[in-house]
Amino acid sequence: MKVCLACIIVLLSACSSARKITAEENFHATQLKFLGVKEAPFNLPVKGTTMGGLSSIDYDVANDVYYLVSDDRSAINPARFYTAKIFIRNDKIDSVAFINVTMLRRADGSVYPNSKQDPAHTPDPEGLRYDPYKKQMVWTSEGERIVRGKDTVLEDPTIITVSKDGKYVDSFPIPDILRMHATEKGPRQNGVLEGISFGDNYKTLYVNVEEPLYEDGPRADLQWGKYPAFIRIFKFDVSTKQNTAQYAYPLERIAYPALPATAFKINGVPDILAVDKDHLIVLERSFSTGRLACTIKIFLADLSFGENIIGTPGLINNPPKSSVSKKLLLNMDELGIYIDNVEGICFGPVLPNGHRTLVLVSDNNFTELEKTQFFLFEIIP
Repeated sequence: MKVCLACIIVLLSACSSARKITAEENFHATQLKFLGVKEAPFNLPVKGTTMGGLSSIDYDVANDVYYLVSDDRSAINPARFYTAKIFIRNDKIDSVAFINVTMLRRADGSVYPNSKQDPAHTPDPEGLRYDPYKKQMVWTSEGERIVRGKDTVLEDPTIITVSKDGKYVDSFPIPDILRMHATEKGPRQNGVLEGISFGDNYKTLYVNVEEPLYEDGPRADLQWGKYPAFIRIFKFDVSTKQNTAQYAYPLERIAYPALPATAFKINGVPDILAVDKDHLIVLERSFSTGRLACTIKIFLADLSFGENIIGTPGLINNPPKSSVSKKLLLNMDELGIYIDNVEGICFGPVLPNGHRTLVLVSDNNFTELEKTQFFLFEIIP
């Protein structure tokens, strides 16, 4: 059945309009209009790999394809990203075809190991963006923080540049505040570099931590104390690869209580998308045990309102004088449909009416209870 579904997806096709959109264009969005959703088959085989765990999406306008990183920690197949076609007909997603898979490679040319082979060098891919000028990818790995006596594993997060065929090119030095520690300092496990986006016509790279660093305060919860939970957005100069600014972004509260109340719950930022010099579209994802669906909120954030906190070692004792401001564009709960674990966002093709689109993708965590979903939105200026 899976093979038949895959064949249907590959065979269906439709025309979609596309033109290059540069970062210098003024971005206006009064609302997001939902155009449709398309689900991909579970465990779809793609060229000898199992498709799943899609944690980012980016659009290559010139070739009319999308690049999607899998967060498989080389457990099922080596770390990789997929190339897909998304066919749009009558302003709806008609079908999705996965046409290629590319292994991400280390500096020595080898694929990445899994946690049984080499736990200190196992990747956790979460974000990937394409630079059409250099024809290269930049991807992020969350690293690892397991503090368990003799089995302690501390692996720093990474920002890595690769060629289109996955070969290692270079890496960005990470700020010391992003280094893993056995004590409660620096990033939390599985809450590190999630979102990534080019800005300023590919001269700037933004990345964000999903959850607050230990020294920046507690994680998101159902209620706030004196301050909300703050994550950091990091700004890098692409030419020098240096971190030039950091901004405090305030998270929303967790949307629903967990069942039982002490069970796992989270709200964080799985992806960001630069739209002009000072603005980012920000995804916030809230999940609570006992409720399979996620609450996904899409915000327009203004960095110009936030102070540069690059020299601030921690926000607990030094709260920001001003944080990033944000405006809600859409709470996807309002769509009245099942929304899974959305982790990626990008601009899609321009519609015949001249409006831009957004494409979102969800991560199914390689479990049959969760879904790989593709969402299409029209940006109403």
